[in-house]
Amino acid sequence: MPAAPRPNLFIIGAMKCGTSSLHAYLGTHPLIFMSSPKEPNHFVDREALHALWPTSAGRGYWRTEKYLALFRTAGDAMVIGESSTNYSKLPHARGVPERIRAFNPDARFIYLMRDPLPRTISHYWHLVRSQFERRDMLTAFREEPQYLDVSHYAMQLRPYLELFGPERVKTLVTEELQADPLGTVQDIFRWLGVDPGFVPPNLDQRTGVTPKCFEYAWTVPLLRRFHRSRLWGTLAPAVPSALKSAARRHLYWRRPVEIPASPPAEVADYLRPILIARTDELCRLLGRDFSLWTNLYARD
Repeated sequence: MPAAPRPNLFIIGAMKCGTSSLHAYLGTHPLIFMSSPKEPNHFVDREALHALWPTSAGRGYWRTEKYLALFRTAGDAMVIGESSTNYSKLPHARGVPERIRAFNPDARFIYLMRDPLPRTISHYWHLVRSQFERRDMLTAFREEPQYLDVSHYAMQLRPYLELFGPERVKTLVTEELQADPLGTVQDIFRWLGVDPGFVPPNLDQRTGVTPKCFEYAWTVPLLRRFHRSRLWGTLAPAVPSALKSAARRHLYWRRPVEIPASPPAEVADYLRPILIARTDELCRLLGRDFSLWTNLYARD
């Protein structure tokens, strides 16, 4: 019996940098198979995953047999991949590169990096919309280190570079992907050894984007706590979508939230010196310049 297909490509992050869109682009290539769903998070320690994303932990892809089942239909694909942004969330998810190396020492990785100032802001609004964040923006950034840790790209990249070597870790800049999606994706195809002339039919589509305006909030605070609990993370995958929709209609009160075009000045003033120092570290690590990140380096 032939061995079950195993992934050899991992899009590891960073969160809110376009990984969902890239996952979709790559999956259209006839020689590339990308998992559905995205974000199985198999290599994140189960307890850490419960803390980071209870619903994902409840899906059960930490079980090896269920994880490998995602790739059973890969067929003759040369590249078999998945995308899990929690693979680059040190120190909140430790040991991921080591687990992947034990699973597949020949794995390749793609890591997207976006101007860290808007990335950090987008991370905040993503958690607000998902009911995981209720603090004001500045308080959240001061009290919750994950926001800035995910934007510490050098810290997230270094273990992969050390364990797998730079030839197996492709770093991409989100702004370049957005400016030239075809050229960027075809360069990835070339790096992966598949036909670089293929043109994905969905390059005009972007997925996983936080909307500019949304409505949220629980009627009963206790339900919000339940929504974030391990029990709900376990139960949620088995609850029918129709029942979830009915619960939202009756248990939410609707409060419109419009995301401002730019963060408050005091937030930007707090974030910039931290993020600039970490981007300087990234420049030294990769030997390239990131002056295209104009939000980060803006001078008022």
